[in-house]
This record gives sequence, C-alpha cells and structure tokens, in this order.
Amino acid sequence: MKLDILAIASHPDDAELGCVGTLLSAAAQGKKIGIVDLTRGELGTRGTPEIRAEEAADSAKILGLHARENLGLPDGFFRNDREHQLPIIAAVRRYQPEIVLLNAMHDRHPDHGRGSVLASEACFLAGLRMIETLDADGQPQTAWRPKQVYHYIQDRQIAPDFVVDITPHWETKLASIRAFRTQFHDPESTSREPQTYISGANFFNFLEARAREMGHIIGVDFGEGFTAERALGVRDLSTLL
Repeated sequence: MKLDILAIASHPDDAELGCVGTLLSAAAQGKKIGIVDLTRGELGTRGTPEIRAEEAADSAKILGLHARENLGLPDGFFRNDREHQLPIIAAVRRYQPEIVLLNAMHDRHPDHGRGSVLASEACFLAGLRMIETLDADGQPQTAWRPKQVYHYIQDRQIAPDFVVDITPHWETKLASIRAFRTQFHDPESTSREPQTYISGANFFNFLEARAREMGHIIGVDFGEGFTAERALGVRDLSTLL
C-alpha cells in the first residue's frame, strides 16, 4: 500500500508522543498515513513485548492508520549498519511515502537519536536501485526515496523549524497515547510494576505543556514541532498560518 506520510519510530508509542497529531491532520485531508516501529520495546521497564504489540494495535485503530508494522530490531542494540538498514529500506519501498517523520536527532533516550540517523540514512539508500530488496512475494522492489524527511521533537527542548497545528486532533492524540496502558499513568490501574520517567501523572502535564507551547508559537492551542534536514521551500506564502 502506498502511503502519503510514514512515521518511523524507535519504540512503539514514540510516534504517538511526537507526531500523530500531524498524521491525523493529514488523514483529515484525505492522505494515507502509517507507522513503522523499529523495535518491540522489549527493554521497557513495564509491560511485555506482547502487551505492547496489543497496545500498538489498539492505538492504530484509534488513529485510523492505513498501515502499521514492527520490524523487530533489537531494542537498545540496533546499529546503523547494512543488517539493520535493509529492513527499513524494504519498508520505505513497500509504502513509498512522499514524507517520512523520524525520531528527534538528539533526545533523552539514546535509541531515539540512533534510530533517527539509522532511518534517515535508510531513506536515502532506499533510492539507490543497485541495493536489492524483495517484497512479500519474493519479487524485487523498486527503488524509492521520500521527497522530505522531518524529525519530530520529543523529550528534549529543541527549537522547531516548523510547527503543525494539531488543535482539532489533540484529544485523539491523547487517546492513542493512553492506549499504551502499561507505559503511562492510568488512575484506575492496580499494576504494581515499577514507576518510570513516563508513568506518572505529571508526564501528561508535560505533554500538554509541550503541545501548548508549540501551539503558542504559531498562534493556535496545540502544536507539534519538527526539524528539517534541509531548508524548507514554499510556493505560496498565503498558505502559511
């Protein structure tokens, strides 16, 4: 299935935290959207890979994604090498996205920065026809390079190159995050699993504050910030907020 926008995330729930408001905005305009998770998050303190897969599927239903898959790279130990680039190259060719959204290039969790660089290089390599990959039927894939690659801002404070208005989609974004019930605060949960950096109620306060701050920059209620790998161009200044 060809997608218009594909988010690639180091862990299940990264895309929900960083860029699903933007995906929802695109879907509302008739675009096809999807997420590829690089790892199953098996090193996470809470939950299990199986539970996180169920949570990712629940979130995908909430978001109305056209596609979501997990590449099963080793959480915490994937590398930027041929072995781990090839499955991402195959995924980019499978979905042929015009735009790809990646983790922040620098962030609190080291997987985010490494996943960002790994996926960015894989997006470039996906356009080289001499790199051979096969589709699900064993047929050679056609080379494909996304037109644009952007990085969603996550935990660390990073000045955005642009901000997307996600105000109409804020509540759906929150619902998709809460689908990862083992990872985030649930006032009705009786779980005795250890508390983590993201499992407390205050983390949702941070998420709202970050989204409101990004929105404030462009004069709306809620926003998601992104950085770009190259200068942005526009054809019509009247389309800017």
